[in-house]
Amino acid sequence: MRFVDDIYSLYRDQLGEDEENAVSVVLSILEDHSRQDMMKLIEEMDDEEVIQMVGVYLVEMLKMKMVQDGKLSEWDSSFYRPRYH
Repeated sequence: MRFVDDIYSLYRDQLGEDEENAVSVVLSILEDHSRQDMMKLIEEMDDEEVIQMVGVYLVEMLKMKMVQDGKLSEWDSSFYRPRYH
């Protein structure tokens, strides 16, 4: 995906080896964009990219529900951890 490639090129040196860095970059980018901006990006994606994006979202949401229901003991999603600024 071109957008991901562009983000990686811009932030390559800041990403390092810590997943938290990637989460911080993504959250920062999302804060600066509107729903309309996001929809434009999605419209530019090919079908495989859209399916992959929705698939990742669905897996993460199902894991969250499984933890809430006691079916999974741990859920490691960086997007929903408490954040300290």
